Amino acid sequence: MKKLLLVLAVISSLSLYGQDKPYYYEIPPVPETYTATTAVARMVDGLGFRYFWATEGLRDEDLQFKPSAEARTSFETIQHIYGLTFVLLNTAQGKPTGPNDANLTTFAEYRNATLENIRQASEILKQPETDLEELPMAFQRSGGTKEYPFWNLINGPISDALWHVGQVVTFRRSSGNPLPAGVNVLEGTKK
Repeated sequence: MKKLLLVLAVISSLSLYGQDKPYYYEIPPVPETYTATTAVARMVDGLGFRYFWATEGLRDEDLQFKPSAEARTSFETIQHIYGLTFVLLNTAQGKPTGPNDANLTTFAEYRNATLENIRQASEILKQPETDLEELPMAFQRSGGTKEYPFWNLINGPISDALWHVGQVVTFRRSSGNPLPAGVNVLEGTKK
């Protein structure tokens, strides 16, 4: 009986330990089926994992770093990534993207909001009833709405966000704060 209780206690503590990790500390488990939507959701989860670690432990000097006078700072790049994930989430929700009225000012606010945008978009895309043909990327402007097929979300904002996450990684390395040790982007794990 004592052995059974000990085993249950160990299993329980291990499952609680896993719950203490923030979302995207590790990439979520793979979807059970291969579909267009689960493939895109996996790309989005890859973005979330990479963004989590690219921005984890950034210091003020990292956020202010820029490689040249004409370039964006890391913080400005993070703000841009947030905007791209705002488009991603709106598209997943079937809403046009208009002006963003979020009142974000700090790095922590942008980071948290970006990770949440990515998580929510991924969860929507994993739903079996999601139909990418019914999710145009739409922009609401004063002159009306401009729509693009979902394909443009992939080669536009999703790819652009991945590109800029790579910039944040490069910038932090250049400012003397490389990516934390043990991050494995192929497996989506941190050791």
